[in-house]
Amino acid sequence: MMADPSDISGPVVYDLVLRSLRTVLPDGERPAAVAVAGERIAVVGDYAEPIPARRTEDLRDLALLPGLVDTHVHVNEPGRTEWEGFATATRAAAAGGVTTLVDMPLNSLPPVVDTAALTAKRAAAKGRTWVDVGFWGGAVPGNETERKALHDAGVFGFKCFTAPSGVDEFPPLDREGLRRACAAVAALGTVLIVHAENPACLHDTATATAFADFLATRPPEAETDAIRDVIDAAKATGARVHILHLSAAEALEPIRRARSDGVDITAETCPHYLALTAEQIPDGATAFKCCPPIRGAANRDALWDGLARGGIDFVVSDHSPSPQAMKTGDFATSWGGIASLQLGLPVLWTEARTRGHGLADLAAWTSRGPADFARLHRKGRIAAGADADLVAFDPEREWTVRAADLHHRHPVTPYDGRRLTGSVTATWLRGKRIDTAAAPRGRLLRRSPR
Repeated sequence: MMADPSDISGPVVYDLVLRSLRTVLPDGERPAAVAVAGERIAVVGDYAEPIPARRTEDLRDLALLPGLVDTHVHVNEPGRTEWEGFATATRAAAAGGVTTLVDMPLNSLPPVVDTAALTAKRAAAKGRTWVDVGFWGGAVPGNETERKALHDAGVFGFKCFTAPSGVDEFPPLDREGLRRACAAVAALGTVLIVHAENPACLHDTATATAFADFLATRPPEAETDAIRDVIDAAKATGARVHILHLSAAEALEPIRRARSDGVDITAETCPHYLALTAEQIPDGATAFKCCPPIRGAANRDALWDGLARGGIDFVVSDHSPSPQAMKTGDFATSWGGIASLQLGLPVLWTEARTRGHGLADLAAWTSRGPADFARLHRKGRIAAGADADLVAFDPEREWTVRAADLHHRHPVTPYDGRRLTGSVTATWLRGKRIDTAAAPRGRLLRRSPR
């Protein structure tokens, strides 16, 4: 180990060294020792290399992963804290290995469509987050004059819907509004993230006890048609655009063609689209309801192929919880959201390992990919200079989900009773192990310069 040339007293003594035989680095998985100085990774050395440190932990066969970055989370505070809230959401995030999240501009009240709402959201979050938290702004009809101020205040980009959002205070953009929003983000040098469904393709129904009936109301063409509109708007304006929670695999081809035409477009999917299938969902099991919906097994396979080939850029939760009472009734009337912030890593790993993927793929999809997308340059990787956001993960442990044991505010999840492989055993945020019995150490983030 090289001594610090500015320190003539002897070798550097680091604050923490974590060793693992399965350290997941940007170039792959190998035995390594990770030395932390303050809040950053200082050195990545060989597993057996003697590195002086105030504290050393040898994880042996436990994997050491970069902290997950989840850019699609609905915390719902202020205004709908009974749905979730920063304290419970970030505690669940930490338990699931997520060290950074970016909160959506809805379903909080007020929604983040102006700087006053952003200030209120930051005030609600201050001192109550176990992980680092950033914020998206909203693009809705009528807030065109607010967007630059939101950008200057540090939001990571702007979210819009092309179909009703489910809450009246966050209405969708029509095609012209979408084009104007694209022009605005192009001028600001930021990104427009889009819930892309064409309302003309959605079919309301008064009741839907069978999941197949609900699925028929949101067909794949609702996504593909809306995504083509997003692509057209991005082409016309030069905007950077992103497709949220891709469910319909048919959309992969227009996205591929758009990229080959030079459109700056990325796409994400979610663990539930990669792990669950429509055929598995019992009638009346509204914990599985989300929009766009979980589709059939062949579609799931096609999404995995798109992820493996790079057509899908990364995987995030779309954690969208609600009170238990809102998930009762049938598929037509219950809330359309899945709470999975604590479970995304093992859900994804359980399926990925059966398809021949390794931990390096897992880290690329859940850490580096979303960090790079959000331009969080010090997040999502185990490398010198990065924040020491780290996760000890047991990739072999099998366990059964018990909804009541989760840290989410409400014990509602489609994974209740599901057998999973892989579990988080410890999470470090900027060099210190997260201890939810101590004071929260999460910071509120602002977007980085390009």
